[in-house]
Amino acid sequence: MNLGLINSAWFGSGIGSAEGIRKTKEIGFDTIDIFADPLEIDARERKLIKETCREVGLPIISVCAVALGIADFNTSVRRFHAERLRRYADLVYEFDGKNLLTVVGEYVWQQEVIKPEEQWAWAVEEIRKLGEYAGSLGIEIAIELEPFHLSIVNSVDRMSAFLDDVGHLAVKANLDVSHLSLVRAAPEEIQKLKGRVAHIHFSDCDGKVHGDLPPGRGVVDFPPYLREIAKLGFDGTLSIELEYSPEPGRIMEWVTEAYRETDRLMKEAGLHRS
Repeated sequence: MNLGLINSAWFGSGIGSAEGIRKTKEIGFDTIDIFADPLEIDARERKLIKETCREVGLPIISVCAVALGIADFNTSVRRFHAERLRRYADLVYEFDGKNLLTVVGEYVWQQEVIKPEEQWAWAVEEIRKLGEYAGSLGIEIAIELEPFHLSIVNSVDRMSAFLDDVGHLAVKANLDVSHLSLVRAAPEEIQKLKGRVAHIHFSDCDGKVHGDLPPGRGVVDFPPYLREIAKLGFDGTLSIELEYSPEPGRIMEWVTEAYRETDRLMKEAGLHRS
């Protein structure tokens, strides 16, 4: 299994795209994920990212998207987010990536005004169409399990049901170990998603709120989750997701610490191939 980094780790540090890619390779990561909106970056930035990754030998695996309006009750809003996600899928294809990591959002108005079943159905419909488009490009959609109370997909069982309803082979799950810990998902629960995992995120937290800390800075018990991941037979990429460093001037230490601790945990579980 490869060990990657989401490039958002460098945000807020003053380190630009190309320098962040080079530092990611320097630290020792096998791959990189790109957090960038195709509606915000221009052709020059896309070329810079792709060519720098090729230059240093750092494959792009995933592009990360947040599409909170994919289940909006306004048809026009859903259409916008559906088209925006297609643009994201194009970016994955342009980068020779493997998957589009997608957050599908939350129920509105505490599920009191619009029936949650309707919002669920809208999300399913749009992600199914996105899956069809992604499949035509030879890439996958990775749906992220979010740990928030009103998130549409916020448990292993909800993820399984969502994938069942979407019913497309190109649409799979992203397993975020920190999120699994926050929702108190037992490690063995992830076996329910065997054969349907496209990507894995890895970080720590305080056990109470979303954190994205380097492993060891929080309370997540990683080994049981890694043992279950090994049982999945998943041979893709585990990517570290970090929040902005509290000390931007020491960002290299922050990212290096996350790499070192994750590499150690993965090797102890027999998962990191390098």
